[in-house]
Amino acid sequence: MEQQQQRRRRDGGGGTEEQQQRRRWDGCSFTEAQDWTTRHLALTLHVDFPARRLRARVALTVEALRDGLSSLTLDTRDLKITKATSNGLEAKFSLGDKHSFKGTPLTISLPFELLRGQQAVVEVSYETSPEASALQWLTAEQTAGKKHPYLFSQCQAIHCRSMVPCQDTPSVKSTYSARVSVPKELVALMSANRDGELPDNLDESRKIYCFRQTVPIPSYLIALVVGCLESRVIGPRSRVWSEKEMVDAAAYEFEETETMLKTAENLVGAYVWGQYDLLVLPPSFPYGGMENPCLTFVTPTLLAGDRSLSNVIAHEISHSWTGNLVTNKTWEHFWLNEGHTVYLERMIAHCMCDEKLRQFVAIGGWKDLLEAIKTFGPTNPLTSLVPDLRDTDPDDAFSSVPYEKGFALLYHLEELLGGPEIFMGFLKFYIQTFAYSALTTEEWKKCLYSYFSDKTEVLNQVDWNAWFHSPGIPPFTPHYDTALADACVCLCKRWTAASDSELSCFSEVDLKQMSSQQKIEFLSLLLLEPPLRLNSVKRMQEVYKFNDIRNAEIKFRWLRLCLRSQWEKAIPLALEMVTVQGRMKFTRPLYRDLYNFEKARQQAIDTFMKNKPSMHPITAALVAKDLHLA
Repeated sequence: MEQQQQRRRRDGGGGTEEQQQRRRWDGCSFTEAQDWTTRHLALTLHVDFPARRLRARVALTVEALRDGLSSLTLDTRDLKITKATSNGLEAKFSLGDKHSFKGTPLTISLPFELLRGQQAVVEVSYETSPEASALQWLTAEQTAGKKHPYLFSQCQAIHCRSMVPCQDTPSVKSTYSARVSVPKELVALMSANRDGELPDNLDESRKIYCFRQTVPIPSYLIALVVGCLESRVIGPRSRVWSEKEMVDAAAYEFEETETMLKTAENLVGAYVWGQYDLLVLPPSFPYGGMENPCLTFVTPTLLAGDRSLSNVIAHEISHSWTGNLVTNKTWEHFWLNEGHTVYLERMIAHCMCDEKLRQFVAIGGWKDLLEAIKTFGPTNPLTSLVPDLRDTDPDDAFSSVPYEKGFALLYHLEELLGGPEIFMGFLKFYIQTFAYSALTTEEWKKCLYSYFSDKTEVLNQVDWNAWFHSPGIPPFTPHYDTALADACVCLCKRWTAASDSELSCFSEVDLKQMSSQQKIEFLSLLLLEPPLRLNSVKRMQEVYKFNDIRNAEIKFRWLRLCLRSQWEKAIPLALEMVTVQGRMKFTRPLYRDLYNFEKARQQAIDTFMKNKPSMHPITAALVAKDLHLA
């Protein structure tokens, strides 16, 4: 029995051969990745702002992976297909039934058969829908400048199919090129290196931007942005782009980008993508960041003025190796992208600062994991590290689980195998082994055993089945150094226990030695406690002056603390924060707290109704529910 259990642990509890075979291919895609692969994708895009559509052509260079193929299926969603050709010959095409989240399969019948290794160029002419899930069309009012419209894409996880008919699975990686026609007063950028500009001979009011991505990428990393953009040089291979209202602040905030890039290169090898630019999106952007190659998308709420939120940039930089260069084969193995990226991000912090900081942020990550498990429920299959997504939209599975449960496993292995320096040797070997390709958890585990072939007995102690396939809390709880967290816990306890007569004991000295991350942790701990008395939050503002802090993470938590204590002076500050930015992480909780504060409720509703037209539509729809208006 013991030998059987050890064998099951070594195998990762992967299930039957049929289950293992199913996991090799992507249940979130219609395309036959086992039969075809895309080698190159050439896009021609005409951006039509009034119609909120892309009028487009895509030429896919596809290669047969077995003999006798004459039919190709691509993923689409809400696309209007007008024509298909193969090697210049007209090809018949048909659209299948629409699936609830996978979209609609597009099947193209080639006028010839291909043998294994042969290639064909399949060209599809099409238009996107105004409701394309990958594309967010912003009116001028939704931008910082208020003068020009704006377009940005978000293709992860399976939204590229609403922008491009393609093999929309991370198991297929290809190079791409593009020509993008836009109004000449606007700038187009993509997740690729810029390759020149041309006049649009069909319309003198427009111009064409050219792009080329020479490193193979999965479809979810194709990205497009069009807006009134300016840039500043922030390093020998980096620019920061944004509307002019934010570009100088962004240049200051992200000045350490090149240092982070070099630190990552010292850890895991050369950066292969050429340019590393950052794009600060308009205030209505509802997300934190996206690691599009050559052009990371970030929220403007990172502009703290003191570079204290730059860990987000370290995370996106790390994706250049773990995720973009080495990619999960399907979304079931998403932890391979995110767990390794969190690990590398925190190693950058280790190198640029110290080990205490790495340990401190890991404590916060463990709390995020426990919160996600609590939200889903401890028996929910989506809290497994390798969940079964056959009938699940990968967006519904998104949480901190693959990030923090993945990191916890890697940190556990680090401790078992001899420390961070030794485990970083494996991480670099792993990246070199699987560079430019996609893999499964089983392949990752074989690589681990191969690298640590002299430590098989140690690795066999790991309950792989529990880590990979069991829901809930991991089978091993990491123990982190609490040196930086102890001060936060101590100060939190002082405030929760203080009587009115003891409030005079607090002063600005309490925070003098605290970093921004520690201040965030201090406020987070207070939010876990019953609401503070009103006199306490008034005294806290008097001595700490949180109202004047630009850091959005601190300000967000501070305003929530004030609203829960029903301090009326916090109402206009909270209403301002939900108005000037639209990141859902901040906006939705603040609106919920305003609604729960009776004196603020009507003001919150009135503010929302007034600003709804300039909000991101997804954010507006969810806030309407939070305010019980929908």
